[in-house]
Amino acid sequence: MLITCWILYLAWMLAPWKMWTSTILLRIGLEIHVKNIGTGWAITMARIGTSLLLNKLKFLLIDISHTCLMQRSPIVAMPSWSAIAAVIAFMADLKHRILMVSDFFYPNFGGVENHIYYLSQCLLKLGHKVVVLTHAYGNRSGVRYMTGGLKVYYVPWRPFLMQNTFPTIYGTFPIIRTILLREKISLVHGHQAFSTLCHETLMHARTMGYKVVFTDHSLYGFADVGSIHMNKVLQFTLADVTRAICVSHTSKENTVLRSGLPPEKVFVIPNAVDTAMFKPAQQRLGRDEIVIVVISRLVYRKGADLLVEVIPEVCRLYPNMLGAVPHASVRSVLISGHIFLNSSLTEAFCIAILEAASCGLLTVSTRVGGVPEVLPDDMIVLAEPDPSDMVHAIRKAISILPNIDPQVMHDRMKRLYNWNDVAERTEIVYNRALKCSDQSLLERLSRYLSCGAWAGKLFCLVMIIDFLIWRLLELLQVHGVFFSFWYDPPAKDIEEVPDVALRCHQHGERIEEIYRCKSE
Repeated sequence: MLITCWILYLAWMLAPWKMWTSTILLRIGLEIHVKNIGTGWAITMARIGTSLLLNKLKFLLIDISHTCLMQRSPIVAMPSWSAIAAVIAFMADLKHRILMVSDFFYPNFGGVENHIYYLSQCLLKLGHKVVVLTHAYGNRSGVRYMTGGLKVYYVPWRPFLMQNTFPTIYGTFPIIRTILLREKISLVHGHQAFSTLCHETLMHARTMGYKVVFTDHSLYGFADVGSIHMNKVLQFTLADVTRAICVSHTSKENTVLRSGLPPEKVFVIPNAVDTAMFKPAQQRLGRDEIVIVVISRLVYRKGADLLVEVIPEVCRLYPNMLGAVPHASVRSVLISGHIFLNSSLTEAFCIAILEAASCGLLTVSTRVGGVPEVLPDDMIVLAEPDPSDMVHAIRKAISILPNIDPQVMHDRMKRLYNWNDVAERTEIVYNRALKCSDQSLLERLSRYLSCGAWAGKLFCLVMIIDFLIWRLLELLQVHGVFFSFWYDPPAKDIEEVPDVALRCHQHGERIEEIYRCKSE
């Protein structure tokens, strides 16, 4: 048996570029030893093969077991079914248990909220366990379940500014620790630099030794007071982050410059669009009257002041303005138009452009941030953030409208952007993050110390206090008056949540649940 294992190991080491060779050898070895040696050796064989090939061949091992079970291979003896079941159970242990953290989630609507939801659903389909942590929204507090078994913790904290919770630094540690232990989390994924809850959770998770991944969804400047302070907070959080994700190459450059994070730690994974939801109208619109659609929040960074100057110049092309539109009606508004106008002054990645293109609209947008990376040149007309240039771009878009086929554009979007592809690429980042070696407190403090002459020392002090609080929570055994707020049960007394597989709903039911979540 040992000789055979070493032969398989050497075959894999000498021919790593020939995946089929390894697969055939593992299949033969597994079947022979299941038949001749029994269940114990079969499990050992599966473990050796898994440790050798890890993530690259884990799906092939599952395929081996699945093939033997479904096709009733005559090579495998009947007593080996328990061994194959053990192989499948062992492979399931390699799946990740992910905690998504952000202040921004349903029932609130936005790009970050959609990203977390769709990414979580696709990761669930890949077999991972996903739990979402966010703050309470109105009377929506406690634990809720969404489609596909997505578990959401609405912790009882109220937002105080722009849907952000009040920064307590250490006040959230007890409940975050409890959730991490109860759900047996293996990796924490935080979203959005605006989110206070995200920063605090990543800090506490690193103190407890968890691997953490951060996704930046926005661009920031370097000159104004708000950006300077936010960049310093981001530098603190990313000083000890395991891996980071940005939604565009422009966003990656911006994040690296702001945080000082090594570029090799930052990955670029774009957003996507649910093309099953955003489809063109069944009947093509006439071009007797050109309709321009604008769906955006009326805030400065979305170019509201620029839009005010552009609209009078093209008022003969703009029939009316609907005002506030609920998210459930976005598609019905999009398919009523020919051109989608985006006037953002800063944008890391505009999901609204994807939704419009998926509905077959030609896009006119400002050339800012990561927008030029979103669509091919024949699907978008770019302009400088200047009223006259925007008007010129709209006229150019009107002239090329006859060449636009909404259905062809929709089909192209289905190939370009897919949430399943985003989930698979994110899974690769998770795998690389979990392979990183663990670091001691002193090694981590050296990173914070390099954040600045004064800021570095302050960051080190914050992390030392956080470490001491964690040890206190680990050692604290009894309730007390003084510790009534801080009390958190020891790790051995925290009941772990059993895994429950819920039935996945159809697409239409999933969309209805999202909107029902919004109405509640």
